Amino acid sequence: MNPLDANRLHLTRRALFGKTAMGLGGAALGSLLTREGFAAQMADAMAPALPHFAPRAKRVIYLLQNGAPSHVDLFDHKPMLKKMHGTQIPDSVVGGKRFSTMTGGQTARPVLGEITNFSRHGRSGATVSDFMPHTAAISDDLCFIKSMHTTQVNHAPAITFFMTGSEQAGRPAIGSWLSYGLGSDCDDLPAFVVMTSRDKEASCGQIFYDFCWGSGFLPSKYQGVKFRGSGDPVLYLSNPDGMSREMKRTILDGIAGLNEMKLKDYGDPEIATRIAQYEMAYKMQASVPELTDFSNEPKHILDMYGPDVMRQGSYAYNCLMARRLAERGVRFVQLMHAGWDQHRNLNTQLKIQATDTDAPSAALVKDLKQRGLLEDTLVIWGGEFGRTPFLQGKIEDTKQWGRDHHPYVFTIWMAGGGIKPGMTYGESDEFGFNVAKDGVHVHDFQATLMHLLGIDHDRFTFRFQGRQFRLTDVHGNVVRQVVA
Repeated sequence: MNPLDANRLHLTRRALFGKTAMGLGGAALGSLLTREGFAAQMADAMAPALPHFAPRAKRVIYLLQNGAPSHVDLFDHKPMLKKMHGTQIPDSVVGGKRFSTMTGGQTARPVLGEITNFSRHGRSGATVSDFMPHTAAISDDLCFIKSMHTTQVNHAPAITFFMTGSEQAGRPAIGSWLSYGLGSDCDDLPAFVVMTSRDKEASCGQIFYDFCWGSGFLPSKYQGVKFRGSGDPVLYLSNPDGMSREMKRTILDGIAGLNEMKLKDYGDPEIATRIAQYEMAYKMQASVPELTDFSNEPKHILDMYGPDVMRQGSYAYNCLMARRLAERGVRFVQLMHAGWDQHRNLNTQLKIQATDTDAPSAALVKDLKQRGLLEDTLVIWGGEFGRTPFLQGKIEDTKQWGRDHHPYVFTIWMAGGGIKPGMTYGESDEFGFNVAKDGVHVHDFQATLMHLLGIDHDRFTFRFQGRQFRLTDVHGNVVRQVVA
């Protein structure tokens, strides 16, 4: 006899009334939920009818540069900045815009000329600074969007906006949406993997918040799995002494059986999550050690990623890991690298940061391309906003030159996965301060990302608390001009 049925036969009168006190209300609620909401979602939550149309990309690697790279020093060449260096930026340009508290009350806003040298590269003629020689060398594979703009002037809400479509924490991350909607092409690794790194000098205090890869109101099965930067990428990869793999399999089968009985009784998606995650953890005990073994990587590939590639937790190491995850079918790889926050150290730290990230980012694109993976892998590089064309601080104090947060226009680049290569889309004004042409909002960017994966962002929703939610909220247009 089923143990649960046996237990019910021995229910006391008190226990019976205790368990059924809310029976009528629960039945009524269950009836409502069956028609719309939770139960309806449970019917097909694991397999929505996606993609809506033929995708250009199968997977995404998002290289998020926390802290915000300075667009006017790296990609968006503005001769006017050097021409007007040291003079007050015109009020007509600033136009009452708000900034962070670091320059919000600063009355003197002298124009700061770029601290790098720009030149044109490739057949596309892309302008890239001398701090990014490896990126410059692959410029014909990239699509630069120089008219990105956002709404937030502080790091945490701005990053959250890019990652979840909302400035407030709690919504599902992009990777969670995609693993929920598209599932996984990999049986023994998570569909959504996250890795973090930071500059070796620890020059800025950016923090990685778990909600940037959280599943929000989606079942927690779809949250990102964070690989650690030291030791085992995932804890407890090895069984305890005396525990064989066969014994572990028997134990997990028993636990799964008990969980499945509870799932049938209650229909709680978190029970389904627990079953799935126990099984994934078992498979990862075999797949992760092979994934992290670089011994079969040719020397010229390791050299391409740079000298830090063998240092676990470095940006270079994570970029090579991203390629290895992509070729194993992982749907969404999210790399987050902190250190681009040059408020008082622009003249020193920007070059260090660019040097640490330039070669690995370019190597990832080249590595994917030579393996035939770039055509269906979308690679994204960019921060949460840009940096001000005017100076934070005093013009005479060159050792502490810096730039504040700047959400009004900035640059990102994309490659592969259905993106037109060798092009620049959008323009900023002559100061690199505002959008001058073809602005791309964060929700436009997200709508375009989903379009490349075969998803109509207007139709891909999840019902929660009586409302249909989507990644792009009620906004967003696909930027079709950048789609190949």
